[in-house]
Amino acid sequence: MSIFQKIKERVTPPRVNISVSLKKPFFVLGEPIEGTLQVFSQEEFDAVEIRCELDCTERVKKLRRVYNENLKREVDREVWEYAKLFSARPQLAGPIHIPVGFAQNYQFKIQTPVGVQPSLKSVDRVVAWELKGVVAVKGRPDATSRTIEVQVSLPSQVPLVQQPATVTCEYCGTVYPETLVKCPNCGAPRKK
Repeated sequence: MSIFQKIKERVTPPRVNISVSLKKPFFVLGEPIEGTLQVFSQEEFDAVEIRCELDCTERVKKLRRVYNENLKREVDREVWEYAKLFSARPQLAGPIHIPVGFAQNYQFKIQTPVGVQPSLKSVDRVVAWELKGVVAVKGRPDATSRTIEVQVSLPSQVPLVQQPATVTCEYCGTVYPETLVKCPNCGAPRKK
């Protein structure tokens, strides 16, 4: 192998196609994010691991007082502050030799915590859940898939509707809600 080939390998990731597909379009906090990581190699190399990376980050726009050299005074400037709320790096395969033409699908399941923020996009706040696949290689840049944004929402907060109590008509046997004063079938008055 020539010296230029060795230098090129040090600065370029392996030629491998990685794609991530999800089982459904959105997930609820507390349930696992499930999908498939597909790997297809066009080059022979040794991988340290194959993994998924799920990150939940929050960006918030805030006003900061900064000194402006031109104006010789402090001015307000909008800045974005970042915070990582959640991160998971589940390993799908350990050290592996990948030959040319290697094609494999890896199922993954990443549990989401209940207490983290759901996906959100507003003028001054963004909460994003981002997922990508990674084939890690020692001594070279890792090969990664395109980063996809996962929609994560709050669990349904619809209250349970209680069924009204029912009564049975003495004359025809029809069951109807006790909120009615007459049987809807025969018209007989309800006895209290």
